[in-house]
Amino acid sequence: MTTTVAEMTKEELQELIGAIVEEKLLQLFADPDEGLHVQDELRDRLLRQERSVAAGERGQSLDDVLAQLELDAQ
Repeated sequence: MTTTVAEMTKEELQELIGAIVEEKLLQLFADPDEGLHVQDELRDRLLRQERSVAAGERGQSLDDVLAQLELDAQ
């Protein structure tokens, strides 16, 4: 059965529009890399960097970066 927009009730139209908006948002905000394989070498490098930052060996605090750039935190 085919229904035209003119034949829909207000509630049916709202439900249709909501479903279309939800579908579009899911498309726009979906992870384009989902399902892709990360090579072991890259994964290991990222894990090493994460440990270095956690140990304070790498990275700078946001406050230090803002001070260097002469910006105020908002």
